Amino acid sequence: QVQLQESGPGLVKPSQTLSLICIVSGGSITTSSYVWNWIRQPPGKGLEWMGAIRYDGRIYYSPSLKSRTSISRDTSKNQFSLQLSSVTPEDTAVYYCARAPAGVGYEYWGQGTQVTVSS
Repeated sequence: QVQLQESGPGLVKPSQTLSLICIVSGGSITTSSYVWNWIRQPPGKGLEWMGAIRYDGRIYYSPSLKSRTSISRDTSKNQFSLQLSSVTPEDTAVYYCARAPAGVGYEYWGQGTQVTVSS
């Protein structure tokens, strides 16, 4: 059973960088052909895909967030991370990591972590 767990601070000040880690167990992040995603849901809004890193290390970003987003991975720790710079209160959301088999919808999700941007 694959499990994903988001980890990071629950409160970030405006203009700072939000940093989250997704710790994966029960499966390797380098196993073909899975894609490891970051998704968020602001209060009262729908899910927003932010970006992903593929099993081979290729990275994809949402065009609307690309200028502020960085995704990376640490294969030795079997985890991948998200950094979102210059945050504003509009970045307040529940942040999720999720695994997707190539060409198929999301298969496993983390429980989500609330991040609030506030001074």
